[in-house]
Amino acid sequence: MRSARHGHDARHSTACVEQAEETVKELREALAAAGIKLPTLRIDPATLAREAPCPLVELGRCSVETAARLAAVLR
Repeated sequence: MRSARHGHDARHSTACVEQAEETVKELREALAAAGIKLPTLRIDPATLAREAPCPLVELGRCSVETAARLAAVLR
């Protein structure tokens, strides 16, 4: 039973990581279209270290100017 569950967990984890990678790519492209670059936009590596990773997206740090541009786009 454990091996069947482990296989499901591995597939789920792979799907989560793939979705996170695609989402980061889409977000990077959308921000670029608005003239915004978040230099440290990435998947948080610490969330990949779990046995069954379910990653978080790290938006990272940016300049005050970039933060202001981002706020303006979101309004």
